[in-house]
Amino acid sequence: MAFSIRLSDEERSLAESYARLHSYSLAEAFKRALFEKIEDEYDVTIAQEAYDEYVAEGAKSRPIEELWKECDL
Repeated sequence: MAFSIRLSDEERSLAESYARLHSYSLAEAFKRALFEKIEDEYDVTIAQEAYDEYVAEGAKSRPIEELWKECDL
């Protein structure tokens, strides 16, 4: 699949500099940035859902020192 993006001269210069810095083609730089953003947002969503479930179940946290003591650490 191919697509086009309209960039200002400044945006294009920045994107090209980033791609060169990482030895990527411009297309590869955009592709990696897109999928990293998708992955980050997915991770945040999953973490929020897990936290909401934790809170809804009334789970309580405790100091890490208690766990260390239980494990003889």
